[in-house]
Amino acid sequence: MHKKPISFGKISLKASKTDENKDKNEANTSGFGTFGRTPIQEHKEIEEIAEDLENQHVQQVMGIKNFGKKAKNFDLVELVEQAKVNAQEANKRRLEAEASKPKEPEIKKDEQSDDDLIGPPLPPGMSQNDNDDDDLIGPPIPPDLMNKDDKRKSKRDGDGDEDSYDELSGSDDEDLPLEKRIPNSHEVEMLHGTKAVVALAADPSGMDSGMRSFRTLQPCENHPIKALQYSNTGDSILVVSGAAQAKVLDRDGFEVLETKGHTAALNSGCWHPHIREEFMTCSQDGTLRLWLTENPKQHKAVIKPRQQGGLKTNPTACTFSRDGNTVACACYDGSIQMWDHRKNFVNTTACVRDCHQKQSEISSISYSYLGSYLASRGNDDTLKIWDLRNFRKPVNVFGDLFSRYEQTDCAFSPDDSLVFTGESLKKGQDIGRLIFYNTKTFEQVSHIDVTKSHVIKAIWHAKLNQIFVGCGNGVVKCYFDQKRSLRGAKLCIVKTHRKKHSVEVVSAQQIITPHALPLFRQEKLRTSKKKMEKDRLDPVKSHRPDLPITSGQGGRVAASGSTLSSFVIRNLGLSKRVDDEQDPREAILKYAKEAEENPFWVAPAYKKTQPQPIFQAGNEEEGPSDPKKPKTS
Repeated sequence: MHKKPISFGKISLKASKTDENKDKNEANTSGFGTFGRTPIQEHKEIEEIAEDLENQHVQQVMGIKNFGKKAKNFDLVELVEQAKVNAQEANKRRLEAEASKPKEPEIKKDEQSDDDLIGPPLPPGMSQNDNDDDDLIGPPIPPDLMNKDDKRKSKRDGDGDEDSYDELSGSDDEDLPLEKRIPNSHEVEMLHGTKAVVALAADPSGMDSGMRSFRTLQPCENHPIKALQYSNTGDSILVVSGAAQAKVLDRDGFEVLETKGHTAALNSGCWHPHIREEFMTCSQDGTLRLWLTENPKQHKAVIKPRQQGGLKTNPTACTFSRDGNTVACACYDGSIQMWDHRKNFVNTTACVRDCHQKQSEISSISYSYLGSYLASRGNDDTLKIWDLRNFRKPVNVFGDLFSRYEQTDCAFSPDDSLVFTGESLKKGQDIGRLIFYNTKTFEQVSHIDVTKSHVIKAIWHAKLNQIFVGCGNGVVKCYFDQKRSLRGAKLCIVKTHRKKHSVEVVSAQQIITPHALPLFRQEKLRTSKKKMEKDRLDPVKSHRPDLPITSGQGGRVAASGSTLSSFVIRNLGLSKRVDDEQDPREAILKYAKEAEENPFWVAPAYKKTQPQPIFQAGNEEEGPSDPKKPKTS
């Protein structure tokens, strides 16, 4: 194929034409000239003159000598052919030199080859495949650049200590067998409590090697928590409990909102994969409800699954598809029903009856990452895989998987090559297992012996490449691979728990000799009981009443009694010592006989006028006084 040569234009000054037109311009200087448009040729000449003046000015300023001269013409086809010939000749010379001379160190060989080469060497692919020469445009890549690229790649491959998501998403896992893809080379154990872990959610935030919880909460009082899930951004967490109200908490555990609408206990819930503010819950009142965090008091939509006869049925598990366009739920009648999220939730887009045994709960349904398969786990001891392109019969049924809990989980691996689920302990079994199956051949690939209890929840985090397992004895285990897992539990192993140094602030100045002055004497710290006993002995603090007087002390004179009258009588000599404890009636009757024989106060006054005392004679029958008689006029 012949290509036209590329030519570059020249910049020149047409002085001859301007000289010829000088006479014409001089002849037309007198008068007003002519009216109308100037010729196009004159415009071109004016523009060329202006460009030449600009070029001369640039030449003077920048000091370019050959500015404006005609450039050389280059033919790309000829250049490519010449480069090929030079490369082939150089390659032949190099091969002949290597064959004639003995082998020397690599450094000398490179120096000699660099001296012999006139042009860039021919790549190894060109000598083998001559048919590809037509596709090459331009000279080949020098070997120095190729060596630099290889060194950079080797450095990237060698830096295995630094974790990055690009390394995890490489093609190395495709070459490994399915057993090696499971990250279970190391494990970490976290103790939650004594109760079964029936809900689990993973967040990429790290912790120290103590494996202690960041915060312990009880958001739903005594209701069991059935489902937990972090939002896409990780700033909030959905809590679905046995109560009728779902809650959304922030990262610190404080309540953000609480739904209002369900009339029975909740069964499950999840976030929308793409809409940040939307989440879904299902309840035993026979409804699925979509919510927005902006308006928690009113649901966005209500979905009512129906049985085959038209009666309502309770949804036991719910989920969104990976693209968020489909809402799926598993019901108590053994059916799996789906609705289109972009339309009204009136008619189902897909509905399969008798997916699992009737009147047995379907504990979990999960979409594959590609969205073409669906896995369902039921309490009928089965795990089924469904092809959504032919959603009538299951692709395969895995049996003999005993399940004791209503929250037993199932999920796919990040590359959709494996499906896994937990197994509860049967009578006579000792260890609960996490079992992995191949999604193509439907064979059991491997299993992990977790603990001596039931295996309920299991999460395979796609970014971290770690598996979190919740058990029936309150233990949460994390499985990871030291090479192919990122962050998460690997950070916990490296980190160490640092003891916090207590900072003491002295608010008051301490006295070195505290008992030198009573003003600065500090009381020792006592318990409340000792302090109360000491206050009890203090008569002022305990408000003790005055003790009986035995002798005069403290300003109180015991010789003359405790009252002022007794003190005055005693000082006047009119009375002897008064005993306050003496009965006053007995004291008066003691002088009755003496008063009759020798009266002193009242009797001498009536001795002359009334020698015989006259007392009022009382009536024997004293009754009520007679009423006043009315006056008669």
